[in-house]
Amino acid sequence: MKVGRMRGAALVLVLGAVAAGCGSSSSSSKSAASSAKGVPTISTTSFTNNFAAMAQLKSLGSEGKGKVAAILPDTVSSTRYVEFDQPDIRKALEAAGLPASDIIVQNALGSDSTQLTDAQSDITNGATVLLVDPLDSGVGASIEKYAAAHGVPVIDYDRLTLGGNRKYYVSFNNTRVGQTIGQGFVSCVTAWHVTKPQAVVMHGAVTDNNATLFYTGYYNDVLKPYFTSGKFVDVANTAGTWDPPTALTEFEGAYTAHHNINSAVIANDETAAPIITYLKTQGVKPKTFPTTGQDATLTGLQNVLSGYQCGTVYKPIYLEAQAATALALYLRAGKTPPSSLVNGTTEDTTSHVAVPSSLLLPEWVTPGNMKSTIVKDNFVPTGQLCSGAYAAECKAAGIT
Repeated sequence: MKVGRMRGAALVLVLGAVAAGCGSSSSSSKSAASSAKGVPTISTTSFTNNFAAMAQLKSLGSEGKGKVAAILPDTVSSTRYVEFDQPDIRKALEAAGLPASDIIVQNALGSDSTQLTDAQSDITNGATVLLVDPLDSGVGASIEKYAAAHGVPVIDYDRLTLGGNRKYYVSFNNTRVGQTIGQGFVSCVTAWHVTKPQAVVMHGAVTDNNATLFYTGYYNDVLKPYFTSGKFVDVANTAGTWDPPTALTEFEGAYTAHHNINSAVIANDETAAPIITYLKTQGVKPKTFPTTGQDATLTGLQNVLSGYQCGTVYKPIYLEAQAATALALYLRAGKTPPSSLVNGTTEDTTSHVAVPSSLLLPEWVTPGNMKSTIVKDNFVPTGQLCSGAYAAECKAAGIT
């Protein structure tokens, strides 16, 4: 698939209480009980960063058969896939009692053909459940068609496959992610005393349905009224990409053509990073040019601390990895997961079906709450976060 920019599409409907508690390693899970029929129950609020809740699903792990295979998309659009998703999925499966021989975690390295081949090979080698974060919906649909023909259920992980036939979808509420970016931008404009924001609005890759949802959240739901009223000015919109060098080229083109630009709504930290470096070469000072981001990468967090990025959307990947793993264990054992785990639906705007979903909530991180979120969860080691020139900024934020 190469989907067009479907602004406003794929409405997310949260049907239950969606909460993503960012517990510390000392927290215990109290939500995973057992039902009268002996099938474990668990909810989106059960998961903590010590993975303790997964042990309560060991009965499912021992009852199920076959391998669980997870296929991640790339290493370019975000560092999260290597730093967090890959180890966290493996850790969650191991905590649920699966032996290493029943666990496959791969990365397609940006290749549609590799992602399809990996899925086919995994099924041949005994995978009975697939977790797939599709590079795009074209390859996702091909994988899901092949899997269905071989009786293997698929869980869409992080990105929804439009026109697919997956069993469940697991992600952070992506429209909420976009709204969080937009609200963070609005707050930052006030805090940094930018009286008349002249913004370039950037878009993630148009082949990624998540990018459409992010855009819907920050542009349609939050920023459009400001632009319509004239309080903010929508100076330029870019074509869309997750490739950092391409994003920089897009931004430079807009910035060169419109010298009045004094802010940028950017969809993630990876594409923001080279833009911020460029702005520094143009003599832009801290807390004068609001930019946004997502994923709480090390570089993104340091840009937040130094006053070049308003904030970043923190999505604790350990929550998503455990939710997806829990669903996989229910499917592998032939059981129906509880509504406390499948707490919403997401519309597939191509096939016009409501996909049962496990949806988690993101959080906007600034220097003011970085200690109670990122540092508390050890999402990024403070030794790296506060190294070199960032030691003073960490101290100012109460991070030691």
